[in-house]
Amino acid sequence: MDARWWAVVVLAALPSLGAGGETPEALPESWTQLWFFRFLVNAAGYASFMVPGYLMVQYFRRKNYLETGRGLCFPLVKTCVFGNEPKASDEVPLTSRSEPAETTPTWQALKLLFCAAGLQVSYLTWGVLQERVMTRSYGATATSPGERFTDSQFLVLMNRVLALIVAGLYCVLCKQPRHGAPMYRYSFASLSNVLSSWCQYEALKFVSFPTQVLAKASKVIPVMLMGKLVSRRSYEHWEYLTAGLISIGVSMFLLSSGPEPRSSPATTLSGLILLAGYIAFDSFTSNWQDALFAYKMSSVQMMFGVNLFSCLFTVGSLLEQGALLEGTRFMGRHSEFAAHALLLSICSACGQLFIFYTIGQFGAAVFTIIMTLRQAFAILLSCLLYGHTVTVVGGLGVAVVFAALLLRVYARGRLKQRGKKAVPVESPVQKV
Repeated sequence: MDARWWAVVVLAALPSLGAGGETPEALPESWTQLWFFRFLVNAAGYASFMVPGYLMVQYFRRKNYLETGRGLCFPLVKTCVFGNEPKASDEVPLTSRSEPAETTPTWQALKLLFCAAGLQVSYLTWGVLQERVMTRSYGATATSPGERFTDSQFLVLMNRVLALIVAGLYCVLCKQPRHGAPMYRYSFASLSNVLSSWCQYEALKFVSFPTQVLAKASKVIPVMLMGKLVSRRSYEHWEYLTAGLISIGVSMFLLSSGPEPRSSPATTLSGLILLAGYIAFDSFTSNWQDALFAYKMSSVQMMFGVNLFSCLFTVGSLLEQGALLEGTRFMGRHSEFAAHALLLSICSACGQLFIFYTIGQFGAAVFTIIMTLRQAFAILLSCLLYGHTVTVVGGLGVAVVFAALLLRVYARGRLKQRGKKAVPVESPVQKV
């Protein structure tokens, strides 16, 4: 049995035939370029930091360092391992729906338009650039096919560095609640966040962008499963219904996908495994962040903590592999890639701030509707720019998915009006 499962994984790691009889992708230069091998290498790099860190945390806890520790390192160890208990005088109300002094309908409509435009521009641009970077060549000429950028981890690092800077500046310039969570607890969300982002970028080498968007839309299913396992949550009947509709819609789209142009990545077993990895890691991230919010922190503080450890993990792993210098050299050879990678990071960081502002001003329901529409626009834009084809049945599947998502928003709003406790909305912390 184990041998058969291992064979399946190995075959999945190899490029396979695309949907509709497409020509398979070119074989990798060596077995070290297989996504499964790169995943293991990256995971080993992260483990080289996580395992020693975990052992140190356990050591300080066993030694009761909080009571016996002294010296210059004591504040650092206390912050990282034990955290700080917030004082009543230090507490600042967390981000919630604010009631501005001027609440005229025109002013509210303008703010809503600003939020919607900011979210759409940020994440639609991010989606287009993501597909461009991972599926197209740079430096192509009439005599040379150019070269593709293949290191997804380097892109994850660039996104996290800029997000860390933005979150840090926001925390410095705007008053935040006194931070009480032990810093090491962010590392678990950071690890799953980095792995989910890596799987997301890597999957674009094997699946089309519309397929990836629908996979993201269907992640409410594993989020519910993780909620039961991690947070022991219970769910309403309508949530199971909408989850089933999403599954049906995604299946309709995948099983009826039209033939992709020869230049587009085909839907392969590797891509489906990577998408499953993305959804699983991202679901864990959401539930772990929900647990961390028990420390009464702000969303920006969460953003800073998660991105801080994400930067440490990715920089360390890239240095261990010698890939940090190679990624920098690729940027030097192709200025267009450097511009795309920088704009990708800017869109990611700005989009995160628009998320916080939109939820603070209009609530999670309005934000969810805007982002659901964004996913539909992203599929349309990708089909127009990169030539993806969608059949009638596939289009109906897409419609079923987004109808189910909007039904979830409606049902959640009805529960809130009736005074029932609705299921918490997924934490709006950076996951791209």
